[in-house]
Amino acid sequence: MKHLVAVVGRPNVGKSTLFNKIVGQRLSIEEDTPGVTRDRIYQNTWWRDYEFTLVDTGGLDRGNDIILKQIYNQAKTAIELATVIVFVVDGKTGVVEGDIEVASILRKSKKPIVLVVNKVDNMRNGTAEIFDFYSLGLGDPIPVSASQSLGTGDMLDEIVKHLPKDEKKENEDDYIKVAIVGKPNVGKSSLINRILGHDRLIVSDIPGTTRDAIDTYFTSEDKKYIFIDTAGIRKKNKIKENIEKYSILRAVAAVERCDVCILIISAEEGITDQDAKIIGLAHESGKACIIAVNKWDAIEKDNNTMKDFTKQIESRLSYMSYAPKIFISALTGQRINTVFEHINTVYDNATKRVSTGLLNDVIIEAVAHNPTPYEKGRHLKIYYTTQVKTKPPTFVLFVNDPVLLHFSYRRYIENQLRSAFGFSGTPIHFLVRQKNS
Repeated sequence: MKHLVAVVGRPNVGKSTLFNKIVGQRLSIEEDTPGVTRDRIYQNTWWRDYEFTLVDTGGLDRGNDIILKQIYNQAKTAIELATVIVFVVDGKTGVVEGDIEVASILRKSKKPIVLVVNKVDNMRNGTAEIFDFYSLGLGDPIPVSASQSLGTGDMLDEIVKHLPKDEKKENEDDYIKVAIVGKPNVGKSSLINRILGHDRLIVSDIPGTTRDAIDTYFTSEDKKYIFIDTAGIRKKNKIKENIEKYSILRAVAAVERCDVCILIISAEEGITDQDAKIIGLAHESGKACIIAVNKWDAIEKDNNTMKDFTKQIESRLSYMSYAPKIFISALTGQRINTVFEHINTVYDNATKRVSTGLLNDVIIEAVAHNPTPYEKGRHLKIYYTTQVKTKPPTFVLFVNDPVLLHFSYRRYIENQLRSAFGFSGTPIHFLVRQKNS
């Protein structure tokens, strides 16, 4: 993972606004509500040939609420992992007790600290606003206005001074991007924490704890992964907060961005209409999919429980028979070791290429066993087939008349390709072209 630059400070000083300005997109939620940024938000960015990972954190506030305590612990974890710490304070309020407490924590870290005074909207007269912050004993304060993009260049210059030189840029394409999706409180964060072996993400019994899409980098057996934990997608009539709306948009964006989508279903609830809608997003986007039934330890079972649950899923998701089903417990670790095996399999299938010659041999044999449809005195003729892309595997069928290719026969061709080449876990797309067009 690249060198990490952590943005920290007490609540409501503009950390998320500053984070979004630096990375150039609205990733971290900006809302005038203390505690909105709950988990660490990561994003790769660069400045003057230096590439680093910027992380936004929740405000350092020693509240008694269970969520506030975990936010505090998450921010402290980011400080421990960081190469450079950006300490953001509020130029409008001046130095307050919370700033003094945070400064004390940061000095103990022995890390390079860049002190940033935010909300200085008038740079000419900003000296008076930053003068008090020298009392924190963290060097020269840098005035910025995140909302107006003022002073951020000077701030970034100071940040990269503390980064090791000759950093090589990593390509995100080297990673398998895995989105963890599902309804609230089905165990998405718990699954990632179990895989990583530590509490990377906040876990509680309060639905909606994860509000942002969180990137977690991980390496296993020389393969690199990015796990994207998403906010649970609720039914529209239950969306009351603006924050919740942001979370749904972010979850949809995570599905669009990923290579592999894991739908988490609660074994206690069974598959619901909302589960079907969520995984439908991934199917329609052409993503490789895995269906994981979590909390398998929490239900009573007999010899047919798994078989019956599988039938229920296949009945509700008949269009996704290609997706493997796994039954796990993030709490106990049951079958968690199979998750990577399935991720690798469905990713390999989504990126698989089949030679044109071999592909046409299968099509010719399929037509011989089940002749093409006949309509209005005409037979469908499939002249040849070729693969044009991966993720998902996409094939062009050149025919005499696309109208003659019925849905049922297209499904038959798909099943023959799956039988011959596998393609477990990935949708298959077809483009039908008239030969002389």
